Amino acid sequence: MNLIEELRWRGMLQDIVPGLEEKLSKEKVAAYVGFDPTADSLHVGHLVSIRLLALLQKHGHKPIALVGGATGMIGDPSGKSDERNLLDQETLARNIAGIQSQLTRFLDFEKTDFSNAELKNNYDWISKFSFIDFARDIGKYITVNYMMSKDSVKKRLSEESRVGMSFTEFTYQLIQGYDFLHLNKTLDCQLQLGGSDQWGNITTGIEMARKMEGKHLYGATCPLITKADGTKFGKTESGAVWLSAQKTSPYKFYQFWLNVSDQDAEKYIKIFTDIEVEEIKTMIEQHLQEPHQRLLQKTLAVELTKTVHGKPELVKAELATSLFFGKSSVEDLSKLTKHEIVDIFEGAGVQSVSRSRLGECGIPVVDLLSEQGVFLKSKGEARRSLKENSIAINKEKVNEHKVITRDDFVNDEYILAQRGKKTYFIYTLEA
Repeated sequence: MNLIEELRWRGMLQDIVPGLEEKLSKEKVAAYVGFDPTADSLHVGHLVSIRLLALLQKHGHKPIALVGGATGMIGDPSGKSDERNLLDQETLARNIAGIQSQLTRFLDFEKTDFSNAELKNNYDWISKFSFIDFARDIGKYITVNYMMSKDSVKKRLSEESRVGMSFTEFTYQLIQGYDFLHLNKTLDCQLQLGGSDQWGNITTGIEMARKMEGKHLYGATCPLITKADGTKFGKTESGAVWLSAQKTSPYKFYQFWLNVSDQDAEKYIKIFTDIEVEEIKTMIEQHLQEPHQRLLQKTLAVELTKTVHGKPELVKAELATSLFFGKSSVEDLSKLTKHEIVDIFEGAGVQSVSRSRLGECGIPVVDLLSEQGVFLKSKGEARRSLKENSIAINKEKVNEHKVITRDDFVNDEYILAQRGKKTYFIYTLEA
């Protein structure tokens, strides 16, 4: 199975310039995907583009990840109803550094052969142009009529759009087109890949190369990924699912994949993992026979969390999942920090307990549970719950005679209190 065949099987191919499949079957080529550095982290929506590069490298071709240090100062209008905020160079530099570190999880930048991945920043060459030079040397090759025929421009100039399009955004496709030409000149890059919303920008680069250099370049796009219910992939109630642990914790990242629908899981296992085709076919068949086992979802969660965050964070995410569903012990709790516990039990109440208040003798559990009525409303309610054996401290049942001491605080940081199966509260130990 060649690259194009594998992209088709995985559902990752939509538009393709004629002749590309034949070319790839005869020679190894360099290809690039652009990443807009609008944040210091990529999110799961970028994983499709990353996977395009990873599959390219798997088949012996050369992947080039292009971060738009220059275009990031403008913003790509493709698929956008509003103009983006412009970013300064300091912010862009920070964002690019964050993106680069994440790409190394998926691409090999240390290979010694042709397929070695490279990272480029278009600010390095676009910044050398003056406005007059760019208008004279680049702009004259692409007509306004051609640029206005692009869907991204038509949408923003339509009667439905109240925003319109600034000249700044209008020039975006010229800059992206020149990126393709520059990479062709310097790295013999002959192929640009991207989401289907990038087809207009990709073909502008191809047209520019034809007119300016007489060269025939290629492009291919991947369908935009949606969920089975038609909603946007990668979005949750709390927002985007990021690859950065600071923006989306490994536990929540793991849970995102664990909770996708069966229909989506069958599609996503092909797109987002590098598991071989035959193994995926076997897994899908097994999943259809035993959907309650959620094999595909678990595999997605494991493979992607391990790749993005590493094996130690995967282990913690699995432990946290077991903890949330009641299959863990105080020993398991000790492997998680206070911040991780608060993240896992998002929405649970949190109250601090001072070391001085604990003193040498500790605090009766009845007093702690009913303090200020924030967990249990009164001492009477606390005693009833304890007598009913419905209270657990750090996953272990306790009675009304229990006294909470510093030894009860896991890692000298926190206590996880639980009432019944679903009600949690966290006490943190403070100075």
